[in-house]
Amino acid sequence: MRIILASPRGFCAGVNMAIECLELALKNFEPPVYVYHEIVHNKYVVEQFSKKGAVFVDDLQDVPAGSLLLFSAHGVSPEVRRIARERRLSTVDATCPLVTKVHLEAIRFAKLGYTIILIGHAGHDEVIGTMGEAPEAIVLVETPEDVDRLEVADTSKLAYLTQTTLSVDDANRIITRLRQRFPQIHNPPKEDICYATQNRQEAVARLSGEADLVLVLGSQNSSNSQRLRELAQDAGVPAHLIDGPQDMELSWFENVETILITAGASAPEIVVEECLDFLVEKFGATVESRSIRKEQVVFPLPRELRQFVTPASS
Repeated sequence: MRIILASPRGFCAGVNMAIECLELALKNFEPPVYVYHEIVHNKYVVEQFSKKGAVFVDDLQDVPAGSLLLFSAHGVSPEVRRIARERRLSTVDATCPLVTKVHLEAIRFAKLGYTIILIGHAGHDEVIGTMGEAPEAIVLVETPEDVDRLEVADTSKLAYLTQTTLSVDDANRIITRLRQRFPQIHNPPKEDICYATQNRQEAVARLSGEADLVLVLGSQNSSNSQRLRELAQDAGVPAHLIDGPQDMELSWFENVETILITAGASAPEIVVEECLDFLVEKFGATVESRSIRKEQVVFPLPRELRQFVTPASS
């Protein structure tokens, strides 16, 4: 058995920043440290932080007044920030800057009187936060068929934005339909789908043709990880999204000579290593690393936590 280990994979700059935020908060403040929603969409990460004293909540009423609260990498709406102020919570904003960029674009278009078409998945934390910036101005679409059903009063003041973790191909299909129906539609100055999402998708697209099976490390509620699995399946290669070796089924590996392994942007490298160790021990697999692009993006920590970083660790 041969394993192709795709790169880039795993943590992106936004996830790295959010995780460092929570690590510093737990180290320098007395637990519990509360987090609004999961810090990132990964079961392993959430479980490890829970053991260290992080408490993940979906309702700010569950956070005692005056406590420390982190906003997750996916961002929050202005309403959540208002409630946090009312409850006198000390907040640290670990929102990915690329998500913040989409929020700012939504605010700008809304102030100009535009109807904003948000391309994304209903119920996703990022989408909820973005729509909360201008709920009266934003309409969510998930498919090209949704575009066909749109009714817009003023097509001269129409813009679109996208969730950062979408499939590039899926987003482009919807954008194409939007441009067909509304040729004057405005778009953000730069595409919203994040660099890391695009890079991980490109790696799967380029390497999956060499594989008999694709394994994507990531949790079921991770949008960008789901897109990697779907991308491989759309290319005709069996693919599974797993949290670790405990999710593997031996039947998957019958008559399989080459496996492509990658990881979503919120999956830690340790779960990749555990899967590699399992396959090497079980099947005598050899591992070949294949990199299609280098990533050197780093996001600064929120100002509330920079004081806790020593020069050696920054």
